[in-house]
Amino acid sequence: MWQPDGWDVRVRLGVLTPHADVGPESELRAMAPADVGLHAARVPFGAMAAGGAMDPTIPLAPVRAFAEPPYVDDAVELLAAAPVAVIAFAFTSSAYVIGARGEEAMLARLGERAHGLPVVATCAATVEAVRVLGVARLCLVDPPWFDADLTSLGRAYYRDAGFEVPYAAPCGLPSGQALIRPDALHDWVAPRVPDAAEAVVVGGNGFRAVGAIEALETTLDRPVLTANQVLLWSALRAAGAPTAGITRYGRLFANP
Repeated sequence: MWQPDGWDVRVRLGVLTPHADVGPESELRAMAPADVGLHAARVPFGAMAAGGAMDPTIPLAPVRAFAEPPYVDDAVELLAAAPVAVIAFAFTSSAYVIGARGEEAMLARLGERAHGLPVVATCAATVEAVRVLGVARLCLVDPPWFDADLTSLGRAYYRDAGFEVPYAAPCGLPSGQALIRPDALHDWVAPRVPDAAEAVVVGGNGFRAVGAIEALETTLDRPVLTANQVLLWSALRAAGAPTAGITRYGRLFANP
């Protein structure tokens, strides 16, 4: 008689997302089990207009500003007032711009505003995931709206973390969130992954990618990590919730 209403969950995750971006919530909901609640707070992002519209390439200034006070800090404090177990920062490119030390400082600052709740971020989660998988050489693919300079910063981020990055490039698909399809992403990425790369990292939380993980791993026979996938994995771990029950979204979730 009684239908599921979303109240009976084992853990609730908070998500910080750009104000006009539906990508992180869409992908996180697709991957997360039904008994994981997802609750988002929206943060102003100067490069995104109504309806999620962006320029073909995004400038660095609003990317940096997204990680700075006051907007994201205020959003964290409000979200932390809800009964969530962890807060996930669903934004990739700011870490490229501010670097790992800047990202670490941002997480410490946001953790204080969250009154002690754990706060996890996409790029730091990717580093953690790559280390858990035991790989050292990465192929980095970023969204079409990242220019070569921004992707170069991403390559430097992962090199500074101790990884080799034999390939890094923005994806050559049309620039626009609604224009990306999993089959097209698979077909663009697969032939470009060098033999030297032990894993593929797909950056960009607004980049439609999780639907292609399983197919890419089958084609390439190596792990594929995407922004929202690693963020969910990291958030569940921080909340003390199991991840092994998530299937079809990559080898990462099978790791104990």
